[in-house]
Amino acid sequence: MKFLIVGLGNIGPEYALTRHNVGFMVLDRLAAREKLDFKLDRLASVAEYKYKGKSITLIKPTTYMNLSGKAMQYWMNQLKVPVENVMVIVDDLALPFGKLRLKEKGSSAGHNGLKNIESILGNNIYPRLKFGIGSDFPKGRQVDYVLGQFPENEMIALPERLDKAIDFILHFSTVGTERTMNFLNE
Repeated sequence: MKFLIVGLGNIGPEYALTRHNVGFMVLDRLAAREKLDFKLDRLASVAEYKYKGKSITLIKPTTYMNLSGKAMQYWMNQLKVPVENVMVIVDDLALPFGKLRLKEKGSSAGHNGLKNIESILGNNIYPRLKFGIGSDFPKGRQVDYVLGQFPENEMIALPERLDKAIDFILHFSTVGTERTMNFLNE
């Protein structure tokens, strides 16, 4: 069985450790742990991984956040992965820092990456792992906040939270969305 894990983020060193790139960070952590190499391919950096007999493809779109759906759709079609076997990892302002929540569907909540995915899919029914980044910013400063780096106290806690997100990926690929939500949602 095949799975596609889509980490949302923006390419380029200036975005590397920003809150908006937490999807990339999760996949980078999994790749480092399993000694996987990302290769630049069509619309994404791609790494492949086998886990308990499952074929898992990790992608970090190179399209920038606002066009993430284009890369996701291409790789879904290329690999023939049904949407229920796709997990999108996304930063979420509505959740406190580090809180993780898997959902089967839902609104984009103003997130441009999710808006693009919904536009391309024609619906909002696809698994997404929301990674809380909090919302401690003054009115009108949301862009600066999401494109800002994690403060030191959150950077210290980040590795453990990234590992927890990896647990979601591995459970999702073996027991499915609903059971993963029941076991791991915080």
